[in-house]
Amino acid sequence: MQDEPTPPEMLAAVAALLRETVMPQLSGHTAFLVRVAANALDLVRRQVELEPTADAAELARLRRLLGRDGALLELNQALCEAIETGKMGLETPGLTDHLWSTTLEKLAIDQPSYAPYQRAVER
Repeated sequence: MQDEPTPPEMLAAVAALLRETVMPQLSGHTAFLVRVAANALDLVRRQVELEPTADAAELARLRRLLGRDGALLELNQALCEAIETGKMGLETPGLTDHLWSTTLEKLAIDQPSYAPYQRAVER
C-alpha cells in the first residue's frame, strides 16, 4: 500500500491547481484547454474511486439476471444479445432495475453534475 496522498487525492489536487491557480491567469482557448484538462482529471479520479464498486455491483446484477457466471464484458454482451433477440425485455424481472442502476452508476462517474442525474439521486 502506498503512503498518502492517495491517487484520488493527487488527481483532485492537480485539478484544483489548474482551476484555482492556472486558469485565472489565462484567457481564451488556452483557458478552455486547461478547464478540459481539469475536468479530465476529475473524471479519472471518479473512475479510480467509484468504478471498482460500480463494476462489482453491475457484475452481480448481471449474474443474477442471466443466471450464469462470466466476466463483465462477456455478460454485458450476452444481455445485449438477449435483448436484441427478444429473449429479454422490459417485462423480464430485474432488467429495468439493472438498467436503471447501471445508468446511475455510470453517470455518477461520468457526469455527476448532470441535472437529471441529480434529480434521480434525490428521489
